[in-house]
Amino acid sequence: MIDATPGDARARPAPSWRKKWRKLWLDIHLYIGLVAGAMLVVIGVTGSILVFWHEVDAWLDPQMRVVAARPGGAAAFTTLETIEQAMMAATPPGGRITHVWTPRDERSCYLFYYDLDGDTRRFCIDPYDATKMADRLYYSKESPFRHALMGFLFQLHWSLLLSDLADDGGVIVGVAAILLMVSTLAGLYLWWPAPGKWRSALTLKRGARAERLNYDLHKLGGVYSAAVLLSVLMSGLYMNLPTPFLWIVDHVAPLTEGGRVPSLSEPAAGRPSIGFPAAVAAAVARSPQGHVERVDFPGDAQGAFTVYLNDVTGVGPFIRSRTLTVDRYSAAVLRVHDVTQGTAGDAFLRWQWPLHSGQAFGMTGRLMVLASGLLCPLLFVTGLIRWLQKRRARRATRR
Repeated sequence: MIDATPGDARARPAPSWRKKWRKLWLDIHLYIGLVAGAMLVVIGVTGSILVFWHEVDAWLDPQMRVVAARPGGAAAFTTLETIEQAMMAATPPGGRITHVWTPRDERSCYLFYYDLDGDTRRFCIDPYDATKMADRLYYSKESPFRHALMGFLFQLHWSLLLSDLADDGGVIVGVAAILLMVSTLAGLYLWWPAPGKWRSALTLKRGARAERLNYDLHKLGGVYSAAVLLSVLMSGLYMNLPTPFLWIVDHVAPLTEGGRVPSLSEPAAGRPSIGFPAAVAAAVARSPQGHVERVDFPGDAQGAFTVYLNDVTGVGPFIRSRTLTVDRYSAAVLRVHDVTQGTAGDAFLRWQWPLHSGQAFGMTGRLMVLASGLLCPLLFVTGLIRWLQKRRARRATRR
């Protein structure tokens, strides 16, 4: 977004302090766009794909994700206990299961992820007869070019693959998110129309020359995507720089235990760990509404199971998810998380992932995040063209 409409010679001369102030924000908007704009393109386009990553993943690798539907559909699925036995038989020695995605419909499988020798792999278990269908590398510690496509896209999205080279890859993207939020706000300030100019500020000028058309495309692309971009950038900042983000939120709207609520199981005291079917049963007994979407396994002896439910009624019209942590020894439900629980700050944090992924507002939210990500290349290219146009004009004036 730029400082003035091209060719508008009738604009009143602004006071010098306003010109300087506007020039400052124009420079901020310009240089952040030039430096971080290419990063925004990569992050935005990959984010658009990842909004529908389940569907894209199943389309690209049906052997890993798709099973033949049987008569009776989901009602004909075998028991979770049988799935767990198949999981243990399918996990190679030294492998540690980290989480499982449950079937999304009658043609989906149980998708187990596990760590082995530093790599992340996954295998598919048929929900009807518990047979292992495929086992593939998902993410390699050695090279980003050995990742599966989805693993590659996730790493590219959250760290630009810098995490494969250094531990602070996510920090770099988090800092870029801060800069891009500032650039977006600066663009909104520069665009903000005078009274009576709102209609022209929100529409394309008909029959305009290429220069004006480029300006309008940049302006309108930024304006119509600003709200979604700001929410996605803010939630991305939370995920990449959680410690400073939690500190700020806790000082504005106090969080329960500072936002870092431990999910620790009781001491084993000689008790064996329960299996994930028992954890699911405990979560569903506590919250019978909804569909179990995913289960995270304990990471160590004090860890707990985390059960994610979707399509839960009674938690709000826009976000219908709930997360429960379950003790790995006693099967007691330790915590229940959703947007109705805790303080205002807690609720704000629980909005971040649904906003970032598009899960908030259902399919409408997913499409909005998809569109905002696809607009990022338009914003970068039109902004770059506008900068080149103005640079050529300045050189011509000097000559």
